[in-house]
Amino acid sequence: MSDEGFLQNMKTALHEPETGPTLRRLFVNTIFDSTFVILGILIASAFSSQPNYHIVVATIVTSSVALGISTGVSVYEAENMEQSIKMKEMERAMLTSLDNTKIHRISKSTTYLLAAVNFSAPIMSGLATLSPFLILGSESIKTAAYISLAIAIAILFTVGAMMGRSGQRNPWIQGARMAIAGIGAFIICYWIESLM
Repeated sequence: MSDEGFLQNMKTALHEPETGPTLRRLFVNTIFDSTFVILGILIASAFSSQPNYHIVVATIVTSSVALGISTGVSVYEAENMEQSIKMKEMERAMLTSLDNTKIHRISKSTTYLLAAVNFSAPIMSGLATLSPFLILGSESIKTAAYISLAIAIAILFTVGAMMGRSGQRNPWIQGARMAIAGIGAFIICYWIESLM
């Protein structure tokens, strides 16, 4: 398949009625989960009594990549199965094979698109929260940790606001709810870490 054909299939898949809501739902869940993982990493490493710059950076990078691969592969496998079931039902109804048809290619493109978005969500969250450590370096690890925490809460607020807007709810309230959940998780986990 040519690059132009692939991109056209991706565009068509994106305009399918089920693709947009599924993309939003999976992206929100994945970025929400990955940002909470980053909060846990910050508490356990950057906010510890003796923070190690290399451990903080390596843990954020490896966790983000691992989460990206995990969610990307799991969404690919689940969506591939769902699309296969859908194709078989259509083939039974139409009494013909849909292999190598436009419908089949769009079905495959939908699977790739959903998997790619879910792979990228933890990477985006990881890069955003990692940036203060890369910019400020090992000499300002605590300052970088506080900035990274603020970025993580801002990500949660933004995702919440996007959810609110797409669900025709107040984006400020929805964003605030997500941010409060993040702050609450941080406080609880910080308290747990202080007991150890």
